[in-house]
Amino acid sequence: MKKVIIINGPNLNLLGKREEKIYGSKGFDEIKKELDELAAGKVELLYFQSNHEGEIIDKIQQCIGNIDFVIINPGALTHYSYGIHDAISASKIPTIEVHISNIFNREYWRAESVISPAASGIIIGFGPDVYKMALNYIIGM
Repeated sequence: MKKVIIINGPNLNLLGKREEKIYGSKGFDEIKKELDELAAGKVELLYFQSNHEGEIIDKIQQCIGNIDFVIINPGALTHYSYGIHDAISASKIPTIEVHISNIFNREYWRAESVISPAASGIIIGFGPDVYKMALNYIIGM
């Protein structure tokens, strides 16, 4: 069975409590329940969230040889974490970058992702469903 980890970056632990017009009203526990139902019997699903760049890099490195796919929402680290980019590249684990909001129609500085060049693909702007879209892609592979 494929092993998939969802890695969430800074402030994504506040989903459902912050900027509902941008991020929606679902908390990550609710999103996680939907993802677990989708994954049941198809893939083993693991989760990790940190507000600290180094912990995310450490987690990606720990996935080498243990995880088949990464789904990552790096949060604000998207725009400046070359360390996460390098960890994804070095891991050689297929990685899907997701963003709940459309980073291209927000503040100008959000329009660039330094993570995207290391990712296998990107899903953005469809609210919390981006996680399900990425997971459905992996399940269908």
